[in-house]
Parts: sequence; structure tokens; C-alpha cells
Amino acid sequence: MIDFNNKGFFKLKSNPEYAEKVSELLLHDEDIVDAYKSMRDGVVFTNKRIIAVNVQGLTGSKKDFTSLPYKNIVAYSVETAGTFDLDAELEIYFSEIGSVKFEFSGATKVLDISKIISEFLL
Repeated sequence: MIDFNNKGFFKLKSNPEYAEKVSELLLHDEDIVDAYKSMRDGVVFTNKRIIAVNVQGLTGSKKDFTSLPYKNIVAYSVETAGTFDLDAELEIYFSEIGSVKFEFSGATKVLDISKIISEFLL
């Protein structure tokens, strides 16, 4: 599993094509909602879970996929971009594993991501 405490994700930007990286992991009734990519790593939101992808090695052929089901979320926090701080952040608290933080580019509509999570949580 990705060590979210010690691994710094680069700023994630919207990238619908990145969802192809997780297509083989999807269940028959699971649909992709949105996908974001940094330089090589990324995160994909489905209607059932969040899948974090950590691309490893020089060639990028080795990948770590961490599945984070919505049902294990106990709380989340959203920080929007500001005038001087152009990054947006999403911190999610999961039962059993603790918090996971994703940083997005300022252009990302992080409140829309919040709505996606709320839709599947509440």
C-alpha cells in the first residue's frame, strides 16, 4: 500500500485518460467518476472507491494500486485554492488506516470532488 504519510503526491490535475490505468481492477457494476494525474502517479474516483496509483521504477511498468472504499471514510476535509496559495487539498480520514491527503492544482474544482464523495457517503 502507498505510504501516504511519507509519499508526496505531485499536484494532481484532471486527466480522464488516466482512468484506463485502473480499468482492469473495476467491478462489473463499478463506474469511473473522475480521474487525476500528476507526473506519473494518479488517483481515480469511482462510484464505489478511490483508487490511488503509484507508478514505480525507471520504466514505470511497476505500479502500486491502493483501493480506498468510500464505506471506510469517517470524515473528510477540503481546502480550496486561494489568492496566494494556489493549491487545493483533500484530506480523507479512513477507519483503520488514518488520513490520506491529495493535493490538486489550483484549477481543480475540489468542491466538485467533495460532492462526489458526499454522494456516495451520505
